[in-house]
Amino acid sequence: MIDKHGREITYLRVSVTDRCNLRCVYCMSEDGVSKKAHTGILRNEEILQIVSEAVKLGIRKVRITGGEPLVRKGIVDLVGAIASLDGMEEVAMTTNGLLLPDYIHDLKKAGLKRLNISLDSLNPERFKEITRSGALDKVLEGIEKALELGMKPVKLNTVLIGGFNDDEIEDFVKLTEQKAIDVRFIELMPIGEASDWAKEKFIPNSTILETVPELNAVDRLDPSSPATYYQLPNGVGRVGLISPISCQFCGTCNRMRLTADGKLKPCLHSEDEIDLLDIVRLHPEQVSSKIIEAIERKPEEHLLEEENIVNNRNMNQIGG
Repeated sequence: MIDKHGREITYLRVSVTDRCNLRCVYCMSEDGVSKKAHTGILRNEEILQIVSEAVKLGIRKVRITGGEPLVRKGIVDLVGAIASLDGMEEVAMTTNGLLLPDYIHDLKKAGLKRLNISLDSLNPERFKEITRSGALDKVLEGIEKALELGMKPVKLNTVLIGGFNDDEIEDFVKLTEQKAIDVRFIELMPIGEASDWAKEKFIPNSTILETVPELNAVDRLDPSSPATYYQLPNGVGRVGLISPISCQFCGTCNRMRLTADGKLKPCLHSEDEIDLLDIVRLHPEQVSSKIIEAIERKPEEHLLEEENIVNNRNMNQIGG
């Protein structure tokens, strides 16, 4: 599938739930989310049907997200079904890692190829503060088990937050010295109800290179990746910088997002959505044409200047 700006769209991020077992301050309110009726959320078989049509149109990679995808009932079977689709090259998942020790073996057996684990602090007390709950040791256990099973590299997504974890930059970078871990620093995005808080805490990713000047730039293995990668001398893993605010990467964007409530989003930073919930239930023969429509509506770039921020959904509702 080629969009009107000449980009080949091969990647679909699929949120399977907006619920989460954490309450990260930049993602959702302390009270969590309002529970939707089951009828307002895509069923597993409906997700599979939409993904199947997308694969027929050229999608080759699917990333399962949430909320926290591991709280979704039947998640292992869903991963296996998507991985088995003819033409599917890679199924990946983004998770907070808390439940990973219990699921990692079954997920690997089902066909999960890659893992991104969200982790914003290596300090147990700070971890509790930013997530409002949660045990860091369970996340670290999940990372180790994933590495033991050969899921390399394991990617850690770390949101840089001014006055909170910017003094841990060197500690995160050190994780890449001896293990096949890619630490990816992500600029804090002003999305949802935490947008004002995010603007106050924003730090550009250039801070990482200033803090650890010995990092060397390395070739980007995937041209469509939003991360620019660096490496310590003789390091095993890599350090990635994802900079949606200070440095856009729209020119190589190859993705779309499907939310848990059935909205197909051509761009993360836009409120433009195509509702597939009723389509997949009442007119399944139209799913393919709606996906094509979403591709045609994909904007050339997103606008994140303060006056242009229009996305009022929290990240757990969009899909991390």
